[in-house]
Amino acid sequence: MTKWKSLKRLSLLLAATTLAANAWADEVVVYHTWSKPSEIAALTVLREAWAKDGHQWKDLSIAHDSGANVSLMNMITGGNPPAIFMNSDPGIYRDLNKQGLGVPLTKLFDSIGATKNFPPSVLKNITVDGEIMKAPATVHIDGIVYYNKHVAEAAGVDPKSWKSLDDLFAAFDKVKAAGYIPIAQGGDQFQKAYLLQALIASEEGPEIYDRFYGEKPDRDVIDTPEMRAALKRFRQIAEHTDPGSPNRQWNDTTNLVITGKALLQIHGDWMKGEFLAAQKKLGTDFDCMNIPGTKAVVVTVDSWGFLNTNNADTAKAQEDFAKLDVDPKLNAEFVLKKGASPVRTDADTTNLDACNKLVLDTLKDPSKQVSNPFNTADVDWYRTIWQEADKYWSDPSRTEDDFVQAMQNAYDQIF
Repeated sequence: MTKWKSLKRLSLLLAATTLAANAWADEVVVYHTWSKPSEIAALTVLREAWAKDGHQWKDLSIAHDSGANVSLMNMITGGNPPAIFMNSDPGIYRDLNKQGLGVPLTKLFDSIGATKNFPPSVLKNITVDGEIMKAPATVHIDGIVYYNKHVAEAAGVDPKSWKSLDDLFAAFDKVKAAGYIPIAQGGDQFQKAYLLQALIASEEGPEIYDRFYGEKPDRDVIDTPEMRAALKRFRQIAEHTDPGSPNRQWNDTTNLVITGKALLQIHGDWMKGEFLAAQKKLGTDFDCMNIPGTKAVVVTVDSWGFLNTNNADTAKAQEDFAKLDVDPKLNAEFVLKKGASPVRTDADTTNLDACNKLVLDTLKDPSKQVSNPFNTADVDWYRTIWQEADKYWSDPSRTEDDFVQAMQNAYDQIF
């Protein structure tokens, strides 16, 4: 048993005795991992609307990818748990349900007409074992291209004309010759892992992706021509990044594109929030598109969860929060600040831009959508993928055989 799974079990055993005594109706702890300007702007929309219902938001923020799942369980163990938390890991909700600490949302969302208006990809991501357990906040495509139009013009390239990744790489020589970074890439694990996910989905399609990232992956897919081809693409991108890539955060990486130092970034479409926060204009300063030749896109649904505190006032605050979170008008305002797309098909489209419409058009075809493994897969499995992708990217001497062998060993240990 891994340290993570052991901690979950210990935490949940202790949780039931601590929750009831530590729920405060007048001040509700809201736990999340958002800290960037665009993220804070989005949270402010929800916070202010919730305050009008008479609820006080006590913010608890921990930086993204800092062991947030473990921290949540530690807070439960310590007797000061958040009543509302941002987390998409299905394992968390399964464990909470086993202890009677989960808060199902199916009846609530059915009653307010939300469920029938969730796109299939959203409904799939928020449902755990047949029950809606998460309140969806945003819809993102994890691997999308955002590029600087001025850099493209200066380098004499037209990203919208690219039909494949081969076209993209062929244009990079011109970009380098013009004095720009072809592709901006950040250095921490999650950025590399998201890039690999996007490449596998876009290049190899849903079948290969789902066999590798599914809730119960297929061991045989690890060593296939398709997986090895995706790894070659992954390495090819690494060879075009700049020396400042290691340890660089995603928003600092986006800033290279915003400020005209780099042509493009392939990352989650939350990048748009950073462009807008920098007062850049879509269609004039920057533009967006799917990875050239995309066969499938990876969909992330940022979601809120709720802990059963056995306190009526807190339960009312949670219900009001969930209703506001999926309100068609408020959600549209929220996602515009975040750089995301709405979670409902009937959301207010008045202020949606071309990048939102690109996402919504892409999501019209469920057969070309796959889920971010953070939303659906075993946590130990996808964390191992993160680690091995990082090793492969960072060490040019590591081969495809090294990656394949490491993942086969991990599979045998985890499953």
